[in-house]
Amino acid sequence: MKKNLLFVSAYNDEGCGEGLSYAIDLAKVMNEGIAILLIYKKNLMKRVEDVMAAIAFAEAGEHETAREIAGNKAACSDETINFFTKKCRDSGVEVSVQIAAMDMVPAVKDFLGGKKGIDMVLLSPSVTNNGNVTSRELQKLVKTASRPIVTMARQAYA
Repeated sequence: MKKNLLFVSAYNDEGCGEGLSYAIDLAKVMNEGIAILLIYKKNLMKRVEDVMAAIAFAEAGEHETAREIAGNKAACSDETINFFTKKCRDSGVEVSVQIAAMDMVPAVKDFLGGKKGIDMVLLSPSVTNNGNVTSRELQKLVKTASRPIVTMARQAYA
């Protein structure tokens, strides 16, 4: 069984692809594949707003608009999955992509629970920057993952 690196990114963030090039290069050096976990963390109020808007449009007979609002997450995920998959395969790295709609720590813990072939967890800048993950959450992840955790940060520009 081929080993994999787990690359964790937040796909509803504009910079969701940041760090992927590093993960691909590391996978090539280590002769491993990449398992990508895209975290979809949408706050509860935004989800309620989307559902209410979709219901309002559906009741008004605007079924296509209601479908667009309700299916917005799926359309974004397909585009993002295709981006990640193409970039990895073009680089010659095997890839698998999974989406989780929960907080980062439980999502990673659930993912690792069923996977024995993950050597390392790479947290992209979209996960680690701007307070998206606290030091307490990172400590909890380190304790539960039982694998090396690598955090990436955005490069500072002068």
